[in-house]
Amino acid sequence: MPGNAIFLSIRPQYAERILDGTKTVELRRVRPKYITRGACALVYVSSPIKSLIGAFRIEQVVEKPIQDLWRMVHGRAGVSRREFDAYFEGVSTGVGIFFSEVMFFHKPIELQDLKEMMDFQPPQSFRYATASELAFPQFAKLVEGTGSVMQLSFL
Repeated sequence: MPGNAIFLSIRPQYAERILDGTKTVELRRVRPKYITRGACALVYVSSPIKSLIGAFRIEQVVEKPIQDLWRMVHGRAGVSRREFDAYFEGVSTGVGIFFSEVMFFHKPIELQDLKEMMDFQPPQSFRYATASELAFPQFAKLVEGTGSVMQLSFL
């Protein structure tokens, strides 16, 4: 069901900032329409890592003009002003996904294993989790908020 959980593709350097607690807002150029407060975001770390590492609970999703968004997220998004401006170049509004309750697998699930388990297709930016994907015990624990916290390093 849309809105229950979403897969977010996140670059390794930003996933690292989520892990170390310096990033508590995920930035997007497009707003996921069916995600609301309390939904679960499953974190897929893009190349070269290519692994599902865990999840976080969505607290708030805001869509604002770029300048207003920067005022809300600076110091929380894990990016410099230069990175922020480069990412949002060419658009007038941006999205901030504020999150908490970060949970991680003890061992990340690599893309190859995900494909073998369920014919998993990694998100380009984001995609909604299907009911069959959420039936997997590893995902169900994260969506329910019972995943294990573990410090991992990608760099």
